[in-house]
Amino acid sequence: MAYELNRRNFLYAGLGAAAGTLPLTPHDAALAQGGSARWASLTPGFTVLVTEFIRYHKLDQKNGFTLGAPTVYTSVPTYYSDFDVGNFDVCIGSWDTFAVRYLGGVPCKYICNITTADMINIMSSKGGPNSVNDLAGKVVAAPQSTGTYRMACAVLKEFHNIDLETVAKVQNVTNPAGSVSLLRAGSAQAALTWEPNVSNGIAQDPSLQVLFNVGASYTKATGQMLPYFGVAARRELLDHDPGIGARIDGTFRDCIAGILGDVPGAVKIVGERTGFKPEVLAEAINSKRLSFKYSSMTDPVARKAADAAIDFCVRNKLIASRPDDGFFFEG
Repeated sequence: MAYELNRRNFLYAGLGAAAGTLPLTPHDAALAQGGSARWASLTPGFTVLVTEFIRYHKLDQKNGFTLGAPTVYTSVPTYYSDFDVGNFDVCIGSWDTFAVRYLGGVPCKYICNITTADMINIMSSKGGPNSVNDLAGKVVAAPQSTGTYRMACAVLKEFHNIDLETVAKVQNVTNPAGSVSLLRAGSAQAALTWEPNVSNGIAQDPSLQVLFNVGASYTKATGQMLPYFGVAARRELLDHDPGIGARIDGTFRDCIAGILGDVPGAVKIVGERTGFKPEVLAEAINSKRLSFKYSSMTDPVARKAADAAIDFCVRNKLIASRPDDGFFFEG
């Protein structure tokens, strides 16, 4: 695993060599303590709800291991790149992002899904476009650099025969909140975004509406769930402790069940640390747009849905090829 060769690591390696032993990297030294893993959260966003719910209820310890305090990131590229190089072990993110990284050589395994793509929506103002067929000639605000944007475009093209960038003028924004801002300002007639930004936009401006749900459209066309966010872990961690993958899986299973079992209690734990008011987060969950749905890659039904989603992504050139079975956690 790559790690930073700074002065401390250099001296550490030299001491190991002087003792006639192969030195441990800082990451290996942490693993040698056994039963622990490093993870992270991304703010603003709903992943803070997941990490804080697990910490509050000590679900990691109840499943037989320890997750330390998560490293908090505000930059999506830095968050993923730090996972790529092994700066933390357990990552919550979009499944297709993990697939691309696995194909690129990042040693990781995908453990479970925790949400569906029902999170991804196109919004408009009431009195504006009422269906995706009304987007022709309209300005659509969207974060074009994201995999979420490309996923939405693929669903529109394959199942609705709509090439968004041909029929509409797409106005790029840097984040999903920016899409809603342009819509509210009247600079766009539609906005591609995802929860909790959808519920937050409606709370701030009741004239907004959901025009199109990406995940629901995929499910209607295929009969399968389209996964979105899930959990991956570094191979070093899984190889060091062969049982920890199942414990990570169980922790997130218990987390999603707990959140859905008591939504008001769950959002109270996190407060506004997601970047959204608790009532907005509760509405996102209760509307089922922020669709928490746990499924393990050890479950054949979930694997079938994942395989179908991979085929869809390869067919639409969202990922270069099918990851081999080494990508999936198998228990």
